[in-house]
Amino acid sequence: MPIRVPDPADLPALRALERAAGEPFRALGMASIADDEPPPLTLLTEYQRAGRALAAYDSGRPGEPPHGYLLWDRIDGCAHIEQVSVHPERARRGVGRALIDRAERECGLPALTLTTFADVPWNAPYYTRLGFRPLTAAELTPGLRAVRAHEAELGLDRWPRLCMRREAAAHD
Repeated sequence: MPIRVPDPADLPALRALERAAGEPFRALGMASIADDEPPPLTLLTEYQRAGRALAAYDSGRPGEPPHGYLLWDRIDGCAHIEQVSVHPERARRGVGRALIDRAERECGLPALTLTTFADVPWNAPYYTRLGFRPLTAAELTPGLRAVRAHEAELGLDRWPRLCMRREAAAHD
């Protein structure tokens, strides 16, 4: 599956993909997550221009819509996965794993971090299978504490959340 920085013309499709990826949260009683507005085009453009956006395609041909994407930031010397989303029609096919592994290779940093819902099957349990481990409160870096504080301001703490970390090359 080709994975690359998306073309500017692909960015609106990432927003549509994000909306579709949010729909399964409704079945868990998390409608506000499903209804959350995707990242605006201006923000997606910033990630794309910085090379910190990756998208997965079937063939990689121009005009083909992506079926998964990942955004990452550099936080406290690690690649922090800001968002990874896969279209529900492509779930359980290794798209998320491929995006995460590619981000790890491209960033060249010692570890990946992320924040996620603890009890959503395709969140923390999935990341655990990919080699991420939950961080204790004492292990949180200043940047991760700031991310969590921002998430709390957005109301995401309505459901249990946690920070996770995977050392580079610590997975299969």
